[in-house]
Order: sequence, then C-alpha cells, then structure tokens
Amino acid sequence: MSAVIQTQSDLFLDSKNLLCPMPIIKLAQAIKQIDAGQTILTETTDPGSQYDIAAWARQTGNELLATEQVGPVFRFLIRKKG
Repeated sequence: MSAVIQTQSDLFLDSKNLLCPMPIIKLAQAIKQIDAGQTILTETTDPGSQYDIAAWARQTGNELLATEQVGPVFRFLIRKKG
C-alpha cells in the first residue's frame, strides 16, 4: 500500500461492509457520475477489494492513483479515464 492519501476527490464512495462483488459494482456505477479526469475516493472493508479494484482499473482503463489501508478500511483513489 502507498503513502497516506491526502487529496480532495470529486466523488466519495462508501463501500464499507459490502462483500465482493458489490464494491466493484458500486464503483462501476459511480464512475459514470463523474467526468473524464475527475477522481473517486472509495473506502471498503473487504480485503479482496485491494486486488479486485486494481484489476478493475486495469480492465477499464481507469487509473488507480493510490491505495492505503487504515485499520480495517482500504482506501482507493481512482481517476476516470480521459
């Protein structure tokens, strides 16, 4: 995991307490709400999401800018592809 995510995102998505595949489904829906180049900060508690979100970003062409774990919470900053 990377250094602490210190940024303002364009959209915050709370996916805590959701199990696979719901964090990815919610993220795929939420990314449609922002413009190209904007960012989403999402938080999950499903340990598998750290792999799932990285794979989703690669497959969709969106950029995973940063990840971190704070206690049981995984945080991901994603930029929508332009």
